[in-house]
Amino acid sequence: MPRTFPSFHPDDAALRADEATGLGALPVWDLADLYSAPDAPEVKADIALAASAAADFNKRYKGQVGIVAGAAGGGAELARAIGAYEKIEDRLGRLISYAGLLYAQDNTNPAHAKFYGDIQERVTSISTDLLFFALELNRIEDATLDAALKDPALARYAPWLRDLRAMRPYQLSDELETLLHEKSVTGHAAWNRLFDETMARLTFDVGGKPLALEAALHRLSEKDRTKRQEAAHALAKTFRANLPLFTLVTNTLAKDKEIEDRVRGFEDIAQSRHIANRVEPEVVAALADAVQRSYPGLSHRYYAMKAKWLGLERLEYWDRNAPLPQSDDALISWGQARDTVLDAYRGFAPEMADIASRFFEKGWIDAPTHPGKASGAFAHPTVPSAHPYVLVNYQGKTRDVMTLAHELGHGVHQVLAAKQGPLMADTPLTLAE
Repeated sequence: MPRTFPSFHPDDAALRADEATGLGALPVWDLADLYSAPDAPEVKADIALAASAAADFNKRYKGQVGIVAGAAGGGAELARAIGAYEKIEDRLGRLISYAGLLYAQDNTNPAHAKFYGDIQERVTSISTDLLFFALELNRIEDATLDAALKDPALARYAPWLRDLRAMRPYQLSDELETLLHEKSVTGHAAWNRLFDETMARLTFDVGGKPLALEAALHRLSEKDRTKRQEAAHALAKTFRANLPLFTLVTNTLAKDKEIEDRVRGFEDIAQSRHIANRVEPEVVAALADAVQRSYPGLSHRYYAMKAKWLGLERLEYWDRNAPLPQSDDALISWGQARDTVLDAYRGFAPEMADIASRFFEKGWIDAPTHPGKASGAFAHPTVPSAHPYVLVNYQGKTRDVMTLAHELGHGVHQVLAAKQGPLMADTPLTLAE
């Protein structure tokens, strides 16, 4: 077996195929800004450095966080501790980001899957030495922390501390928190990985041709209704064949969450999500209620109009994503998509276009669709010491251009937020989306 684990690069035939379909040569990630390869010396060195720094941090601060906060000059010392913690988090984040992006490129590659699993285990193990820090920060009395926050160095981290302390009522003992942390690799993370790898390996027989998930889903937006129906039936057939596994995964994850929510004392299934999203339950309920009340006047009316435009008495589920009769079904090349997105950004704010241009110029986008690649699209911030990466499955439709523009919006945001550092750059979904 080869010693190196190179990033996926489409071969010349794949590039020619894209060009033959009118898409042009699609870009792939260059992950060398993180690491040159999974067996690069820097990977091993960063694991060792992170492990050593985490052990030293544990020795220096475990059992002392509250004492430090209440002492004279406690704000400055606590800020130094958070800064040290932040540096370790950045190094661990670089490792898991690199492994995760390789895995997203092709999770059917055994080498990528093994590397991802190994890094997950090492990062979880190393971060166990850091777990105490957040727990002890949450045990600091409000008055003590308020006094410490008068120091400007610590005040910078006030938003992070506020969000961290939102979990105070649901925090468990150190022993239970450590157990949940260490078991995460063999618990919900393992079930999620099983689902992802299963989905990546599925093929769908559409018109006698085996297709990967993204290619099969793409057929649901074909103008030809027969092709849409074939794709829908192929998707349903393969999903039905895997229904026992999907049922087991879903039920196991649901029970896993129910147990942890109950032990932590959450009042309902959505409460942990509300805290993570930094949004009040009443706001979510009001939004959901407004959307549901609008079904008849918006979605029902739209689908009735769409059926009429398509000349159908009733839409089948494979008609929901059908293009309208007057739609232009010409393929949009990658170059056209790039120019469209950058022109739109430039019209809004030139700085946005300048930042987005880097993604195209520096290999920060992975665009081809191929078996084993993560479905859908995402922008991964990695760590502030590096830069974000964007994944799309580009197939030349208008919606693909819209998806590219959407994900690059996240990417631009992540670039601009990076100066806030690993702990402060993150945003909840309610803001990011």
